[in-house]
Amino acid sequence: MKAKAVFLATILALSRLSLAKAEENKLDATVDVTYVSRYIWRGFDAYPNNHSAIQPSVDLALSETGWGLNVWWSRANTSGFENNEEIDYTLYYNKSLFEGKTYKTDYTIGWTYYYYPDEPREAADMQEVSLNLSWQNIHPGGLVPSYTVVCTWPSEHASDVRDYGGWFHIFQLCYDLTIRGFPAETKEQVLHLSAETIYNDGAYGADHDWSHAVFGASTCFNLGKNLAFTPGFYFQSSWDDSVNTQDEYWTSLSITYEF
Repeated sequence: MKAKAVFLATILALSRLSLAKAEENKLDATVDVTYVSRYIWRGFDAYPNNHSAIQPSVDLALSETGWGLNVWWSRANTSGFENNEEIDYTLYYNKSLFEGKTYKTDYTIGWTYYYYPDEPREAADMQEVSLNLSWQNIHPGGLVPSYTVVCTWPSEHASDVRDYGGWFHIFQLCYDLTIRGFPAETKEQVLHLSAETIYNDGAYGADHDWSHAVFGASTCFNLGKNLAFTPGFYFQSSWDDSVNTQDEYWTSLSITYEF
């Protein structure tokens, strides 16, 4: 219940802020509720033995400045994972360099605090800073490469997870494939394809090695009135037993509202 109270209080505060800012036409707000059949995070099985989760979030972006705030919550749909309830707070800044050039570079700098409300801060809380670079125009066929580097560390000096600090290096390719629309009244449908691989440099107690690759496909259905439904399917090929001992697959179902 504590996690719910914290998350709902945050949502209420952000909603009030968004309504005030929306009148000034400066704030983009997105509310999302996602169901995942398994919670797989950077290769790790967060709820072992393949348990599903509900993961709501709210994102507020001051589009004219590049600044944004995201609050994200994950809760398992079965008992036994109460101490694993997670609320992530991310402050980010995004902009672009070299506008109009083939090598135009979109970048996002972020700071995230991983909060586990039913655990003491020294038991599990972590922080990270990240830099994401992507190149939308670099490939004439529409293939979009990106690279993300992440540095993570325990939030407390004498933390129980003081050995979990490290780095992630994430390499990704994305491609939007336009196919025949469905249902029939839709002229076309965009299928978002992605592939990524991660080098885990000791983060969360893992070996210093290439840990896995993930392949995904998703598509978005516009339901009207700023509402969208996005199903997705993902497969993970696991390479490093210190991260995951088996291959994984999961589905996601998301409802998103923008205002």
